[in-house]
Amino acid sequence: LIDAGYAELEVADKFMKDNQEIYHMKGFGRSTGLVEWTFKTRDYYDTYYNIDKNVPIEFIRDVDEGGYKTKRHIYFDHSNGTAQDLEFKKDSLFKIESSVQDLFSAFYYARQIDASELKKGDLIPIDIFLDHEDFAMQLKYLGKEYVKTNFGKIQCLKFRPMVQDGRVFRDEDSVELWISDDENKIPIKVKSKIFVGSIKMELVDYKNLAHKIDFK
Repeated sequence: LIDAGYAELEVADKFMKDNQEIYHMKGFGRSTGLVEWTFKTRDYYDTYYNIDKNVPIEFIRDVDEGGYKTKRHIYFDHSNGTAQDLEFKKDSLFKIESSVQDLFSAFYYARQIDASELKKGDLIPIDIFLDHEDFAMQLKYLGKEYVKTNFGKIQCLKFRPMVQDGRVFRDEDSVELWISDDENKIPIKVKSKIFVGSIKMELVDYKNLAHKIDFK
């Protein structure tokens, strides 16, 4: 019933490093209105992503959610299977899986999956490195649906992330997301239940997409 906040995802730039193409992705979220007074939130994310290998090489997270603050600055060494957090002990190394994603890059990783071969009920595994641990997450494909937006209707791929119970979401059925069923694969809608209620996120603006997007 109220606007709780706004978020923005951006592919900021790309550059070459060690003969590898690196994309810099940024995310920002903030609370607004009544929530700004009761649960002030500022979330910043940066991911530097190796497009050739589909893995993050650096991840920065700086969040303040109702006074709960977390900072992470992760360097990934995929050749040695380790990650280091510069905000933690300088000599601490954490073991990682070969294709592990960070919390933010997981979305861009999932966008590259060939959805044409998916069947309803299929599970897509994604390993995520979060708070110095590996978590085996899965995306459950729920089929295709048309979603109403301010721009018109659009056909979407519907997924349910199978997340760890007891951390953020109530249960494994509490999150559903709709991604445009086209070459852009942008987020159109997300619905989730949390401990204090529920949240619905909808697309309100977009620009500089690589491909034409077809709203009916």
